[in-house]
Amino acid sequence: MTLIEYGDDAIAIDCGLMFPENDMLGIDLVIPDTTYLLDNPGLLKAILLTHGHEDHIGALPYILPDIPVPLYATRLTQGLIEVKLKEAKLLDKIELNTITSESVIEIGPFKIEPFHVCHSIPDAVGYAIHTPQGLVIHTGEYKFDDTPADGRPADLDRLRRYGDEGVLVLLSDSTNAERPGHTPSEQIVSAAFEEIFDETRGRIIIATFASNISRIQQVINIAMRHNRKLAVVGRSMVDNVKMARELGYLTAPEDMIIHVDDLDDYPDNQIAIVCTGTQGEPTSALVRMANNEHRQVRLREGDTVILSATAIPGNEELVHRTLNNLFRLGADVIYQSLRPVHVSGHASQDEQLQMLQLTRPKYFIPIQGEYRMLVLHGRLGQAAGIPPENIWVIENGQVIEFDEEGAFPGEVVANGQILVDGLGIGDVGKVVLRDRRLLSRDGFVAVVVAIDERTGELVEGPDIISRGFVYVRDSEELIEEAKERVIDLLESGATHRDTAANVIKNNLSQFLYQRTRRNPMIFPVVLEV
Repeated sequence: MTLIEYGDDAIAIDCGLMFPENDMLGIDLVIPDTTYLLDNPGLLKAILLTHGHEDHIGALPYILPDIPVPLYATRLTQGLIEVKLKEAKLLDKIELNTITSESVIEIGPFKIEPFHVCHSIPDAVGYAIHTPQGLVIHTGEYKFDDTPADGRPADLDRLRRYGDEGVLVLLSDSTNAERPGHTPSEQIVSAAFEEIFDETRGRIIIATFASNISRIQQVINIAMRHNRKLAVVGRSMVDNVKMARELGYLTAPEDMIIHVDDLDDYPDNQIAIVCTGTQGEPTSALVRMANNEHRQVRLREGDTVILSATAIPGNEELVHRTLNNLFRLGADVIYQSLRPVHVSGHASQDEQLQMLQLTRPKYFIPIQGEYRMLVLHGRLGQAAGIPPENIWVIENGQVIEFDEEGAFPGEVVANGQILVDGLGIGDVGKVVLRDRRLLSRDGFVAVVVAIDERTGELVEGPDIISRGFVYVRDSEELIEEAKERVIDLLESGATHRDTAANVIKNNLSQFLYQRTRRNPMIFPVVLEV
């Protein structure tokens, strides 16, 4: 989520989510911290979306209830947003504006021109934002593909024209800044799919992102040429395919798309399936198939499974587990390490340099990527002739201000991560995550005692309950020693409820560590009777 502010007006570009890191136990999603906008009500005038991937639109249902501003998006992106807003019961509360690469949008002091870019989803755009201070270019996520799946290359002439007009600052995608050369075309994937369909006599199951409409169209085209019916499996995949067909972004004969319940009506060599699950998500269609738990699709020998995606960092273990389970079921599994069944939707170094050469900005801010990628992209900026002092490698929350004298760092605004856990938004923080990590590592021990409220003498217990620490039946001696330790502590004068709880916790923690070299969480429960 990028904020561009002038005076009392601001616009945001994208409003995405990220998936939790490995140590964020129990967390479902991570969304941007909007404290700065909430502290400045009325500042944000609109959100402009570059494309329909989760990391660019996924946080809208969580942000819009508190900041209900108009949205601007291309038709396909708007369709994907509408699915989300409908689920969140927000569809009739938010103004949605459809734009094209020919639109001109005026919001306060900003005159905004979307321009077409190639990405792994149709209808992706970047934005040229004319401000009183100068022209700002936000590339969105892009690559320069001369033969894209939808037949629409990026608008290089428009980018060159902006460069001729004079660009104040370029904000450009850094995701593939570590990759030399040029990102391969989507046509490589089509060729690989064609070969696999030619070779295969059994069912073909293709897993891809539900939002990768271009890849789904590739599957449809090749399945048609090989006289295969196509079943769509996975709730998000079904929803997106339905929406994209209604809007005309997916085309297929009516009798080609079949319901998953009708698979057994056709021989295996006439069946293809497209489904979700490329990241090993536990409830996704592919994972349930791999675990032999899918109600409608049971994998068997002779099936070919194509994983048409790469693992998002942090998801590797889940993806590898899914691949192993697919192989165990006897399926022939094809993934990126074996054949070119996926290409990135992001520009590699040659294209990033080309973007810099086309737009020729005075200032350059690398965006979208891990810090090392931003640094490497910044070095490309120097190679393109931008002075090092005009390249700003910044982290979340850092403000860069521009005036007649140049650019300089401004304040750092609130930039923490807001964690979504079930229905809770932002109510899980560092302390809760720390406790979850401790529980997952060493478990817990609960100690329950009852003491006389007048004398402080032990009336009942101690009872010790353990989960995730030791198997009680195999550790009865340790548990009995722990009970004796608690009795000795209470008889030593720790008679008040609050004092007894602290003494039990500290001493029992030390005792258990000495005996096991483990640090379970200790929960003392002291009842006064």
